[in-house]
Amino acid sequence: MSPLCTATTTPPGETVGPLVRGLAVLRELAAADGRRSLSDLVRATGLARSTVDRVAGTLAHSGYVRVEGRDAVLAPRLMELGNAYLSSCRLPDLLGPAADGLADGLDESVSIAVPDPDGVRFVHQAPRRRAMSLTFRIGDLLPAERCAPGALFATGWSESEWEHWRHRRTPDARFRALPHGDGEGAESFAPRTAAARERGWSVDDQLIEPGLIAIAMPVRDATGRQVCAISVVSHTSRHSVRSLRERALPRLRETVAAAQDILAAPAPQDAPRPEALPPALSAPAPKQEAGVRFVESLARGLAVLTAFGAGRAQLPLTAVAEATGLARATARRALLTLRHLGYVAQEDTLFRLTPRVLELGFAHLSGLTLPEIARPHLVELVERVHDSASMAVLTGDEIQYVARVPTVRVMSVDITPGTRFPAYATSLGRVLLAGLPGEERAARLAGKELRPLTRHTVTSADRLAGLLDRIGHAGYALVDEELEEGLRSLAVPVRDRKGHVVAALNVSMHASRRTAENARRELLPALRETAARVEADLHAAGRYARIRTV
Repeated sequence: MSPLCTATTTPPGETVGPLVRGLAVLRELAAADGRRSLSDLVRATGLARSTVDRVAGTLAHSGYVRVEGRDAVLAPRLMELGNAYLSSCRLPDLLGPAADGLADGLDESVSIAVPDPDGVRFVHQAPRRRAMSLTFRIGDLLPAERCAPGALFATGWSESEWEHWRHRRTPDARFRALPHGDGEGAESFAPRTAAARERGWSVDDQLIEPGLIAIAMPVRDATGRQVCAISVVSHTSRHSVRSLRERALPRLRETVAAAQDILAAPAPQDAPRPEALPPALSAPAPKQEAGVRFVESLARGLAVLTAFGAGRAQLPLTAVAEATGLARATARRALLTLRHLGYVAQEDTLFRLTPRVLELGFAHLSGLTLPEIARPHLVELVERVHDSASMAVLTGDEIQYVARVPTVRVMSVDITPGTRFPAYATSLGRVLLAGLPGEERAARLAGKELRPLTRHTVTSADRLAGLLDRIGHAGYALVDEELEEGLRSLAVPVRDRKGHVVAALNVSMHASRRTAENARRELLPALRETAARVEADLHAAGRYARIRTV
């Protein structure tokens, strides 16, 4: 079978070739941890160089990929495809809080996994921060025989599914590379499945990697169907399999019972309305706007994936066409292609997304930090304004630089990531302080000595408080030679999905470069546009993944 076509019974004439090829490129990028040269993509996919160039150009125009020199790089906005699956299946939203509570109660990592199709894919993680901690990410795929949830899911397999698993026991590129050989756990899988069927729970005794142990239970819906599994994961330095079972199983049973009650409960009367489609995807740009390298059928096919989401878990063809603005025939061919590749399942006249959508780079992108998300946008900002740009977060009453892109000048500001400055005397710090609730801001500044760092530094607490209030309303801060003589900087906030200020961006320059008024007029629009792009990526990446700020 061709590596570009993995599934089912859709006639070749019904598939959309550009969509098949575009998804092949995305899979190869995901397998390479998010970056690969265009030449390597040609070799890996077997596609012509001109085809790869057009696919990369289309994905870049859609915001899913960046082309950096000769490399294609996955961009955070691609996570909107995985978000569509996660929000449509509702498991992270409904059961994530219960899993988080179990992790807090046991002080162990907890995972939620779903079957895909003879493997196991993670949809929620509640890890513990330790020297030896869980490294699996949302979207990661494991062979069923290598983890505790796999034995639970296999209890419901038909004979044909078992036969498929036996055939699949050779190495499969879809599975994440593991330290053990690919056959590890296969010989004992059937007996472990039988034991899981009898007990109602299963264990993983170092099958994934040495030292890692887990216990899992299935979560069933109102019809008795296994929907997912919840696992408690620990290390042999903390528990044996027996002690983990004794410690975790009672709490795990309670959590699973509560999860099943949540799934069985009727939808509340005030349930939220179906969420809106991402605006840029609801109407893919026509070719005349995007250029000759734009493959419209690829963009349309990816837009079909975003037709699904909260309140839109299963849709008929007509609803998909209406949601995307596509002709019914176009939507139908895209759905059949996605079904052919395993990204969509069909039951009677209804279509739904499958967990395989998460293989399109979600795991890699979910591990990005906020500075990694911001850096490409800072690079573009510096190229635009020809002055250095930075990102910082608040640490106590100081700022800490977490990303910086310098400009090349004879006289420039020499600051590196990790550098700290007093927040009260910097544009970044004032934006961050202005974004805090009043009581928290007062607590951070209580007793703080406002030392004069230059003859311009504001050292009056009352005056600083008034400045912070005005900055909060204006949405930016300009600091003129208060940190260092001759240094002028302008900063704006970066907000998360809930509207909280989590970081700040600034442009800094020597005061001789621009007057304060010129800095506002020339830099503020570009700085705000950059912050908006960072926020858009952060909102996509942080919807279900925990994005670290450093």
